[in-house]
Amino acid sequence: MRPFTLLSGLFRLLLSSLLAIVLSLTGTVALANGSGVEQLQQPWNALLRLHVTPEGRLNYEGLLADEDQLLGYLQSLRKVRPQAENWTPDQLKAFWLNTYNAAATNLILENYPIASINDIRIKITGGYESPWETVVVNVGGQNYSLNQIEQLLRQQFRDPRIHFALNYGAASAAPLLAESYTGPQLNQQLDQQARRFINDPAFNQLNTQQVQLSGLFRSYATEFGAEPQLLAFINRYAHVPVPATASIEYLSFSWALNSPTALGNGPVLGSK
Repeated sequence: MRPFTLLSGLFRLLLSSLLAIVLSLTGTVALANGSGVEQLQQPWNALLRLHVTPEGRLNYEGLLADEDQLLGYLQSLRKVRPQAENWTPDQLKAFWLNTYNAAATNLILENYPIASINDIRIKITGGYESPWETVVVNVGGQNYSLNQIEQLLRQQFRDPRIHFALNYGAASAAPLLAESYTGPQLNQQLDQQARRFINDPAFNQLNTQQVQLSGLFRSYATEFGAEPQLLAFINRYAHVPVPATASIEYLSFSWALNSPTALGNGPVLGSK
C-alpha cells in the first residue's frame, strides 16, 4: 500500500508542477499564434492517462483526488482565444473536444455520486437548468454550455466522428480515449475511436443480413446520413463489411454513468 500511495502522491506533485509551467508559459498571445496548443493539454492528458480504464471508462471516484488539477486546467482556458486564422482546423477541433470532455467531467465530479449525468439539475433563478444547458466553462472570457460546444463542433467541422470522442458521461457512449486530442494526431485518434466503437459488440452488432446499431447513430442521423450513407460510413471501419442489403435496427441507449461501476440506467439518448 505504501508504494502505491507514494507513487500517487508523486504523480500529483508532478501534475501540479506541469500545470504551473503550462500556465506560466502559455499566455493568450502565444496561443493566439498557434503555439503552445499541445502543451496546454498536458495536464488534461495526464489526468486521462491516470483515470481512464482499459475499457474506456472514467474512474470519477479516483479523479476526485485530482479535482484541483482539473479545475486548474479549466481555469487556464480563460486565457485562451482560439482563432481560426492562426490555428489549424485540427488544432481547433482537438481543442474543443478536450474542452468539452474536461468540462463534462468536472460537472459530473461536482455532483458525484450520481447514477446518470441526466440526473444533474443546476438551480437558477426561477427554476433549474439541465447539465447540457448550464454554463460549464469559460474560454477566452466567454461562457459555454456543453450543448454550445457540441453545436460549435458539429456546425464548424461537420465531422460525425466527434460523437465517438465526446464524453457524454453515458455507459452506451463510445469508450473514452486515455489521452487528450491533439492537432497532429487528430485524424488518427478519431479513426481509432470510430473503429473501436463500431466493432465492439457491446455497442453494435454487425452481420451480413441485419445490423443492430447504437442509438447514437439514429440520434445524429442528419450527420451520418440515410441508411445507405450510414452503412457506407460503418464499412469504412467495420472489420467485416456489411452489405448494402442488410436491414438496420437500433439498440437502446443507456445513460447510466460511464464509470467502472455504474449506479443505474438513465433515459434514452433522444431526451438529451
